[in-house]
Amino acid sequence: MLTRRAFVVGSALVGAGASWVEISVAGTRRAATPLPIPRLIDTRANGGKVSLTIGSGMHAFWPGMEVKSFGYSAPVLGPALRLRRGETTEVSFENKMDEPTTVHWHGVLIPGSVDGGPHNLIRPGQSWTARLSIDQPEATAWFHPHPHGATASQVYWGLAGLLLIEDASGERLGLPRNYGVDDLPLVIQDRVIGRGGSPVYDPGPMDVMAGYRGDVFIVNGVVAPTARVPAGIVRLRFVNGANARFFDLRFSDSRTFNVIGSDGGYLPVPVPLQRLLFAPGERYEVLVDFSDGRQVTLLTGPDRNLPMMGMMMGGAMPADGGNLLTFEVDTSLPVSAKALPGALVSVPAIDRANIVKTRQFMLNDMMMGSGMMMGGRGGSIMAINGKPFEMDRIDVSTKRGTIELWQIESRMMGHPFHVHGTQFQILSMDKQRPPAHMQGWKDTVIVAREAEILVPFSQPASADAAFMFHCHILEHEDAGMMGQYICA
Repeated sequence: MLTRRAFVVGSALVGAGASWVEISVAGTRRAATPLPIPRLIDTRANGGKVSLTIGSGMHAFWPGMEVKSFGYSAPVLGPALRLRRGETTEVSFENKMDEPTTVHWHGVLIPGSVDGGPHNLIRPGQSWTARLSIDQPEATAWFHPHPHGATASQVYWGLAGLLLIEDASGERLGLPRNYGVDDLPLVIQDRVIGRGGSPVYDPGPMDVMAGYRGDVFIVNGVVAPTARVPAGIVRLRFVNGANARFFDLRFSDSRTFNVIGSDGGYLPVPVPLQRLLFAPGERYEVLVDFSDGRQVTLLTGPDRNLPMMGMMMGGAMPADGGNLLTFEVDTSLPVSAKALPGALVSVPAIDRANIVKTRQFMLNDMMMGSGMMMGGRGGSIMAINGKPFEMDRIDVSTKRGTIELWQIESRMMGHPFHVHGTQFQILSMDKQRPPAHMQGWKDTVIVAREAEILVPFSQPASADAAFMFHCHILEHEDAGMMGQYICA
């Protein structure tokens, strides 16, 4: 059984200020690490069938320091699967770990029977096949473990992969599509790196309350890589694969970039920004113009999303920001997109007149009952509407073809609220209309204090394979901030 200390190497652990790796190389200049690009698997070329293994390997998060890690048919992370609207793909997984896992298709509209939530358990030595019939707009999605009580640790070990859903819209828009050249997937995460370069996952009660944050940033599985890009417009597909960290993205020269898509696909028009805050579970696609030829670094600001109670108890302070990724322009690389599209796709607003039911959800950061503040799974008890998650309890029953208004509240800190089996539209955030880059289809919404979402239901789910709704701070999810719904 892999424990929460599985990656602790040696007896000396690092504190909150700097990792052992950073200290050991201080004052030295290391060679640039090329940005790894996940292997692309075109499911059409494979006859609509893909087989992957879930297991361990050896990987260097930091150059020259290979350590044990986990991935999908890879030492860490996994491939990018290209799926097309209107086609069906069968993806099989063999679990070679020594503990159960699942594979959740985050952002994919499929029935609960193949959604990969806690009910779709793959035990050690067993295999599981998901039949994915794709009927949704072009978008970037991802897959990752979702076993109840172990999601946080398994994602932290390195289990995550990409899904590139395609339809005809991308080709019509003339967007960059040369994978790995001007179309770059960027899985952004953080880690605590211990002695020998091995990640450390050892959350205490305060880590469960705030979410486990590292002091080293990794992109596509490595620290501070460098990406070679053409001298033109480049598409960056951002995936926040961190357990808890909110990334506040900007470029070192403060250049403007254009957001063209969010969780569920393209926006109506590109949205120019100089900063982008995105939470665990969210995805954004942006276009960046590198035609000036300048080297530039992608940065993140401090993560200030921490519970008030934790700070009052002398706990966590805002997690520092830093460098994520450096871009170097290579004029020999081909440029496929020379201009920014003026318009993208139509995103019709959901008509509120069609709402059949309104539901309220309170995200309980810490249960206060029976004289117990701390305790329970991982040192804290989390809940929704006062009820920690239970596998045999259905919290919500919905009907296919209906639309509901969900009102979600939080009091202690911001929570990325994720709903399986649907893409929704954000009606309001803290009583304000959401910013333009959040006005497309979403499956994750940041609930700072309150949010309202319009949720259509199209996919079936029964009690033995229900859909989840939960906070995507993974320590919160594992500690009970999750519910489940069925759809008939």
